[in-house]
Amino acid sequence: MTSRDDLDRAQLVLAAAAVVAVALAPVVFAYLQLGYHADVRATGDYDAPVESAERVLDRAVHDAADGVPSSYRWESRSAAVSAVRSRVADDVATLETSRVEEGTVYRVGYNRSAARAWANRRCPSGPDRQFGACEADRGVVVQNRGDETHVLAVTFDVHVTTDRGEYDATVAITS
Repeated sequence: MTSRDDLDRAQLVLAAAAVVAVALAPVVFAYLQLGYHADVRATGDYDAPVESAERVLDRAVHDAADGVPSSYRWESRSAAVSAVRSRVADDVATLETSRVEEGTVYRVGYNRSAARAWANRRCPSGPDRQFGACEADRGVVVQNRGDETHVLAVTFDVHVTTDRGEYDATVAITS
């Protein structure tokens, strides 16, 4: 047999459940309006693909340019440019295949015209300059400093294809 106290307790539990359901309704509606999907990356975890490529190229250029002045006289600047490009090649190849499985494809090439423009804008000219001439060669800007070849910049065209779209950028990495 059911006592009056049991019926009162059941009604109280039912009323409490109704209050909780009413209180949770706005949370459920907000959740549905946000369009949550479990495989969407949090904004803070997503690096812009061009910025990721730029970081890799920056490190590669700095590593490749290290030791060039002590190894290459100005007369051998073409060989210095070839050495820099050769040293950067492995990092570029690694970048281009690094995230293919995740759906991100990088294509990187040298930009010769951007290198010439960079040299024209950034290299001083005239009788008061402290260093020698600058030269843009195959996307690499070098300068004569005390008859040694110094790498100033390397310019790249970066094309990135992701599931979110395609990105194109020209970047100048200074050493």
